[in-house]
Parts: sequence; structure tokens; C-alpha cells
Amino acid sequence: MQKTDTQFTEHLGELRKRLIATILFFLLAFITSFLFVTDIYQFLVRDLDGQLALLGPGDILSIYMLLAGVCAIALSIPFAAYHIWKFVKPALTTDEQKLTLGFIPGLFFLFLVGIAFGYFVLFPIVLTFLTSLAGEEFQMFFTAQKYFTFLLHLTLPFGILFEMPAVIMFLTKLGILHPDQLIKGRKVAYFLLVITSVLITPPDFISDILVIFPLLLLYEASITLSKLMARKSSLHTTLSN
Repeated sequence: MQKTDTQFTEHLGELRKRLIATILFFLLAFITSFLFVTDIYQFLVRDLDGQLALLGPGDILSIYMLLAGVCAIALSIPFAAYHIWKFVKPALTTDEQKLTLGFIPGLFFLFLVGIAFGYFVLFPIVLTFLTSLAGEEFQMFFTAQKYFTFLLHLTLPFGILFEMPAVIMFLTKLGILHPDQLIKGRKVAYFLLVITSVLITPPDFISDILVIFPLLLLYEASITLSKLMARKSSLHTTLSN
């Protein structure tokens, strides 16, 4: 009993140490991002005609902190993933350690791909469509707060959702998930993805469609990758025996 309590205390201490390291790295990334936040801002508004409006003196600070925070999250993903890997490493075999370590760059890459898809593909289409609805009947101007809130709602969720294939491959390799489970749960998964797309997009049909199809394709790609991973793991086990 005393040995179990000691092990639990050691694991708790290890977890706290890695959590503190991750938070400190995030703060460092936040400060670094904030130093370059005006350049980030100029990049994001480069295609806009005119300037964004501010409704109060505090708006610009909150916007800069928001942009720096998103950049810090992106930079912290591989660092946080590495510390998670280090924490669970003792419970993995040597082969599992090598394989799971390779997922860390993949998580970061897929996050960036998701952000890029949302920003370069989805955001311009949705923005153009919504502004065209105004026509000549309305005079439209953008406040900085509304513009960047709208932008982040269409980009940040994709950074997270695009990591689905890597996460599913990881769980399949560890034996926690099997492709048959993904196939059986396809209808439920589709329903949840449709609900997710409706929640993260503006309230119009076109935006929903533009988001739903990539998410469904991601799920199908995840099933395929899970099958490949399961087949590879089964073959490796057979050869080992």
C-alpha cells in the first residue's frame, strides 16, 4: 500500500513538473509572439480595403493578446505533446516509444494545415459570400473585434479537427481503438461532425456545407489510416511470433 502511494506521489510530481514546463513555454511563446504581433496583424489584414474600426481604446490590446495567444498555442503544441510522450513513455514498449514520438511533428503539421485551410480556403469564401448579401442596401464596415473573432471561429477549430487522423492512428497503434469501431460508429460520428460544423461556422447554409464535407473526408481518411496502422501492427506481431 505504501509503495503504491509512493508511486502515485511520484507520478503526480512528474505530471506537475511537465505541466509547469509547458505553461512556462507557453508564456515564453506568448511574449515572443506579442513582440511581433503588429507584423502578424498586418499580414492578416493585408487584403482588406481600408482599416478596421475600434470601438474603444482597450480593443486593440485585447486583439493583440488574442493573436499572440493563438500563435503561442500553435508553437506550444509540439512542446506539450513531447512532455505528454515523456510522461507516458515508461508505460510503452521500445517500438511504441519510437512510433509515438514520430506523431509529435505530425500533430504540429496537421494543426498548421488545418489553420491554413480555414484561413486561405474557407475564410475568403465565407467572407465574400456574407458581404455580397449586404449588396447596396447596407453600408458595411468591420470592427477589429468582430473581424478577428469571426476569423478565429473559422480557422482555429480546423487546426484542432485536422489532427483527428494523427490522434486516431496513435490510438490504433496503442490498441485503444480499432478501425471496426470507427466503421460501426460512422453514423454517430457523422452526426457529431455535422453538429460541430454548424456550431463553429456562421449561421448560413453555404458555410455549413463548406465545413461539413472536409470534416467527413477527414473522418474517412482517419478510418483508412487506422486500417493501415492496425494491419501493420498485426503483421509486426505475427513476424515477432
